[in-house]
Amino acid sequence: MKEEVSIRLISHESDLPDIASHNFFHSVDFFRILEATPMQEPCMAIAEDGTGHVVAHMLTTIFFHRSLLPPVVYLHGRVYGEGEYNEGIDKNLIFGRFLNAVTARFNNRLCLYIEFSHLSTKMFGYEAFRANGYFPISWQEIHNSLHSLPPADRLSKKARHRIDRAQQSGSTACVAQASSNELADAARLLRRHFRFKPRRTVPKIEELRMLVKSGHSKVFVTKQGTKVVATCVCIYSEGNAYIWYLAYNNKRRMALSPMSHTVWTVLNDAHKTGYRHLYFLDAGLPFEHSSMREFILSFGGKPVTKYRWFRTPFAWLNRLFSWIYSE
Repeated sequence: MKEEVSIRLISHESDLPDIASHNFFHSVDFFRILEATPMQEPCMAIAEDGTGHVVAHMLTTIFFHRSLLPPVVYLHGRVYGEGEYNEGIDKNLIFGRFLNAVTARFNNRLCLYIEFSHLSTKMFGYEAFRANGYFPISWQEIHNSLHSLPPADRLSKKARHRIDRAQQSGSTACVAQASSNELADAARLLRRHFRFKPRRTVPKIEELRMLVKSGHSKVFVTKQGTKVVATCVCIYSEGNAYIWYLAYNNKRRMALSPMSHTVWTVLNDAHKTGYRHLYFLDAGLPFEHSSMREFILSFGGKPVTKYRWFRTPFAWLNRLFSWIYSE
């Protein structure tokens, strides 16, 4: 099997073979949405056996960023998780070959940096990442269990107070429809919230519409009167819910209250729908003290420490960061 498996990189949906996928972040549906969105270039890495049957695949994306400072335009490579693998496949072996291939592609496209996150276990792919010059940063993720207790039983007193305060002030939360004004307002709020956060690639309104229409995503909005003051983009995959983006109106006083109302609506919706867990895909940078992480933990989630792997085109810089972030 080791000698028979071949690796291919495919950049256009029309060239994709039949792929059975359960993970939305590595699906043809997500590939199609990314390909149709400006400033994004998806690429599917596939492993095929000797008969041409796909035994593993991993979706990667190159994002284009505009900056006020040089470089005015730069690229970064992004991968969520390690992909999907058929039973009986040597996952570590194939992932190592995937990593070799996609790293070469990212380098050829002159990506300023590459980021792998949300791997299944902390040590997954450790040797392959090290061999390809990546450095790890210990990153705390937060997972909320929805199947053993209702969300209300896990709330902290502070979170309850914020939710009550938001509801008493007249804020309302709902799911935005694909063609609604609320979705357009949510897209504008996301753009404002993340404009000075260069790591984040903010989805445009066209991408949000396609995500909602796909049935794999919901966009929640919280309003004060007619004004959208907080929003959350959720992805649903393999029986779990993922908070992909969470944003609020920074200029508004007591912003944590509408944001609490938003997260509370997401948690209740996921619980009622029957999802097992809710994952926050970005709980803030891994500083010792993080107000965003503390806010998220107030909803009863559990912190889980994993690695995020990064790589720049400069070997000396990778070695320096590896030393700085060594445990």
